[in-house]
Amino acid sequence: MAGLRRDAPVAPELEPFVERWWSVSWDLTGRPPYRSEVLSHPSVNLSVETGTDHRFGVDLPAVLLHGVVPRRFVVDLTGAGRVTAAKFRPGGWVAMGGRPPAPGAAVPLAGQLPGLDAAALLPAVLAEEDDDARAAVLDAALAPLAPEPAPAYLDLRALLERMAADRDLVRVDQVAALAGTSTRSLQRLFAGYVGVSPKAVLARYRLQDAAAAIDGGEVTDLAGLAASLGWFDQSHFSREFRSVVGVTPSAYLARARAGT
Repeated sequence: MAGLRRDAPVAPELEPFVERWWSVSWDLTGRPPYRSEVLSHPSVNLSVETGTDHRFGVDLPAVLLHGVVPRRFVVDLTGAGRVTAAKFRPGGWVAMGGRPPAPGAAVPLAGQLPGLDAAALLPAVLAEEDDDARAAVLDAALAPLAPEPAPAYLDLRALLERMAADRDLVRVDQVAALAGTSTRSLQRLFAGYVGVSPKAVLARYRLQDAAAAIDGGEVTDLAGLAASLGWFDQSHFSREFRSVVGVTPSAYLARARAGT
């Protein structure tokens, strides 16, 4: 059995950088592992994790920093465990002054953000039993470290919000024009803050749009859907959709029509 929460409030000082706090717990003692698969976002996550088994090759309990996941996030939950975490906005961890973790990496926090002491943070979080209280400890530890957001980061955040919302943005040169910069400069900006390319982020958002369109019953023609979101090679679209969502578009559509 597992439970996920995403409703703990974020301090005003952290709101430019942190999207939300979330927590999950499970107890599969004596049961088979449970595979959790999540449609990932281009975000860094900071987590406090406990459990009866190792995760990500790390002894628990631990404070971990998770880099942007290039594909869908997959983890096998075993035994019993608990996670309290912050989902940073894309680029928000670096804008806070943190060292960017490698894409897909999960590493101990130590030394990754000046002023944040993992050795002191871990017992303070674990001393609390309530999920909201644990999130509040993390919130209080991070809030004093929040700087005034740099103008370049605020511009990037606005651009990312536009990329996520506008289905007509399907090419990197469109995004560069919207930002009033060159494609090369845009690539450097994303490499420095987000840790993955603007092309990868744009593809992720459009694939999420594809899944949402299928879920909403808007889709009768997968080839037309692919073309409308910037893919003129349906096989390429199918491969990328499967890598991010976990199944092919046709399988996802069949499942949606069956109501499963």
